[in-house]
Amino acid sequence: MGAIKGFMEFDRETPPERPIDERLKDYREVYDEFPEQKFRDQGARCMDCGVPFCQSDTGCPLGNMIPDWNDLVYRDDWEEAVAMLLKTNNFPEFTGRICPAPCEEACVLGINEPPVTICKIEKKISDKGFEMGFIKPNPPEKRTGKKVAVVGSGPAGLACADQLNQAGHLVTVFEKDDRIGGLLMYGIPHFKLEKEIVKRRVKLMEEEGIIFKVNVNVGVDRSIKEMQKEFDAVVLCGGAQKSRDLPVKGRELDGIHFAMDFLPQQNKRNEGDTIAEEISITAKDKNVLILGGGDTGSDCLGTSLRQGAKVVHQFELLPQPPDQRNGNNPWPQWPKIYRVTTSHAETKGEITAFAVSTKYFSGENGKVRKVHAVKIKFGDPDPETGRKPIIEIPDSEFELDVELVLLAMGFVHPIHEGMIQELGVKLDARGNVACDDNKMTSAKGVFTAGDMARGQSLVVWAIAEGREAARGVDQYLMGHTNLPHSEFL
Repeated sequence: MGAIKGFMEFDRETPPERPIDERLKDYREVYDEFPEQKFRDQGARCMDCGVPFCQSDTGCPLGNMIPDWNDLVYRDDWEEAVAMLLKTNNFPEFTGRICPAPCEEACVLGINEPPVTICKIEKKISDKGFEMGFIKPNPPEKRTGKKVAVVGSGPAGLACADQLNQAGHLVTVFEKDDRIGGLLMYGIPHFKLEKEIVKRRVKLMEEEGIIFKVNVNVGVDRSIKEMQKEFDAVVLCGGAQKSRDLPVKGRELDGIHFAMDFLPQQNKRNEGDTIAEEISITAKDKNVLILGGGDTGSDCLGTSLRQGAKVVHQFELLPQPPDQRNGNNPWPQWPKIYRVTTSHAETKGEITAFAVSTKYFSGENGKVRKVHAVKIKFGDPDPETGRKPIIEIPDSEFELDVELVLLAMGFVHPIHEGMIQELGVKLDARGNVACDDNKMTSAKGVFTAGDMARGQSLVVWAIAEGREAARGVDQYLMGHTNLPHSEFL
């Protein structure tokens, strides 16, 4: 534990956010520097709780040994803190920046006090690890001679590749885009995760012996069945990339795009690429509407503001969450409460409309110009399905001028065309790739992990999935495995 009375002596503090007027002019990360002593004080707040729920399945699916490295930070032992953190988390520099921190919401101190600043401490540990040289290339001493292909270089694919490489297998990662990182590179804006952080990790993995190949769309550019002949095992980590669409009148109008067509373009610009004018999607000087109130919608908001949007509106189908937990949502569950993201704070005003349903779009000369919407409420649950019917509120119809609409309503399942159809693997009821307890699909020697297997989820779950798939592959190839098992999967 940290200091015996640390949670009584120190208040919760987090690194300050850069001034809004300053950060809207660039795409650098939002948070400013924080004195090292502040992190030690925050580590001191960690209690000697009997059951640390922060590292349970409701807290951290990786099973991070949070109280241990909090104590080590408090004691200024950064090298051991790095070693302790890397035992369970391959990429703390990612999760420390973009994880919503379910560990903090499950913190025992959080029952009646602000919880320990776990996520920011994790980020600091990883940053110190690179700064002090504690995190460095560590290639395996021996090779098994077994070859494994990992399809997809998002957090699940990278974690799987890292674990398999540590076990001594020869790993090649295939990525359909032109840069490695998957959603880490092209789905998450720079202001949440600067891409030098991603490239630094990829370089380290290359130095450890992992081979990365970009611009290879497996199932399109290269046959997955041919790949099965070349490699001893294949792991599918392509994510849940099928975006949820909105089948309403006017959907075909120019100016209505999926969020994942919009966000990657700005990331490419930030990396120095030029986007051809005929395919460029930008919010500059436009009335923007974002449909969806989750993380992707928030990312679209922050990006639109930085691009110079005239005004940004955001619709969410569900009602506004409460400010405090409801009785049916007790600690240590993830609290379903109203949250203001850093992007929403940048609007300097309320722009999100809750409980709104989009009826249709209208336009001129094939371009979207208006959205027509209505306010709604939810009726009583259906006794058979439990679903609450949507009820339009009479005389609540309204319209807004829009020139860019971004659909950020989540993802339904992996893309089936190409690789999955070629393999003919079984799918679950939601259209995800089905697998057994060892993460093997219905095709022998083919495994799966991450959103492709579990559906749209958090980066921390993707890393946990990738680690578990690596364990299954190692067991399959060698007949035994020393790779760790996740009790939460």
